[in-house]
Amino acid sequence: MFKNKTLASGHFESGRAMELKDKRILLIISGGIAAYKSLDLIRRLRERGASVRPVMTRAAQEFVTPLAVGALSGGHVYTEIFSREDEQDVGHIRLARDADLVIVAPASADLMAKMAHGMADDLASAVLLATDLPVLVAPAMNPKMWAAPPTKRNAETLKADGIHVIGPMVGEMAESNEAGAGRMAEPLQIAAAAIALLDASPKPLAGKTAIVTSGPTHEPIDPVRYIANRSSGRQGHAIAAALAKLGADVTLVSGPVTIPDPDGVTTLHVETAAEMLEAVTSHLPADIAVMVAAVADWRVASSADQKIKKMPGEAPAPLMLTENPDILKTVGHHEKRPRLVVGFAAETQNVEENGRSKLQRKGADLIVANDVSPQTGVMGGMRNQVKIISETAIDAWPDLGKDEVAMRLAELIAARLA
Repeated sequence: MFKNKTLASGHFESGRAMELKDKRILLIISGGIAAYKSLDLIRRLRERGASVRPVMTRAAQEFVTPLAVGALSGGHVYTEIFSREDEQDVGHIRLARDADLVIVAPASADLMAKMAHGMADDLASAVLLATDLPVLVAPAMNPKMWAAPPTKRNAETLKADGIHVIGPMVGEMAESNEAGAGRMAEPLQIAAAAIALLDASPKPLAGKTAIVTSGPTHEPIDPVRYIANRSSGRQGHAIAAALAKLGADVTLVSGPVTIPDPDGVTTLHVETAAEMLEAVTSHLPADIAVMVAAVADWRVASSADQKIKKMPGEAPAPLMLTENPDILKTVGHHEKRPRLVVGFAAETQNVEENGRSKLQRKGADLIVANDVSPQTGVMGGMRNQVKIISETAIDAWPDLGKDEVAMRLAELIAARLA
């Protein structure tokens, strides 16, 4: 299942264009204002090399036209189960079999109910009942409809039947003054989920759960000021994505960052160290914990409710600091300790010595130590040079892009768990 896994990036990267090369996707579009997003979804899927065959319900045609859908898909649009032309060779059965993946986007509450109860009174529901292909569903509806007990039961039934679900996302609805969970996942998110489902590469971490922390924490001084650091979150986000690519079910707990949430990952956004600790421990037990976040060591003992004013002629107000919770140490010694705990040591001197000390004190299995002195450009940069410290060895890796560091670390984690 894809659980609220987000992708904030809105641009097309040419290097990813062939990730769905030669894949055949049957796209079922049901009724709802989110049907307009299906036009962009067709474009995103075709950019990545897929062929797209659309099926539209009658309700969908009230929001977007078959002409527009056909223009973007480059082929015939299927709309009626009793079409003499389409059904002369049992067309709905052929549609149900002649593809690699079925995507339902948007999936209305009505169509989800039909799927859950095995109804087949139109072309879309008949195809879905007749298919034995993987099915990816992107719900879209009013938040109250999504929260309604029948919809929840239907969603759980679909998941139990092996249907993959992405979203819905939280945000503003088309209706004025309506917000909540119900927005259809963005086309790029759905395309990423399709790539993940059709990826035939080895999944050594399939069935494993992982928790990753990333980014800085912001510790408030007053409503407008805070204590923080220069972490961009790039390394932690890349590690979360790499673990997911190897099949792990990943929860990423991210401090405040400006980069997109990674593909195929459940991302929780927090501000402070205390919030990060609560999010991490609430997701134990897990198989893997990779604590990458540059958590602020201290916070203000008592943050001000109002902005602290600078008074002419007066000395700066003193800041009384107190120690933040040690998230890595808490996880390393937790009663629900993951099988493999990996910590990070961002140092400006004595990298190996400080990394070894941290390994012992924090109860970690591995420490990824690196030099984050300003001249290295690691903090906020795109590259990293790390040393992997264990009880028995230190392995110095060359200077690499952060994505490559992430994949090497994910592969090392998979090998150790194996």
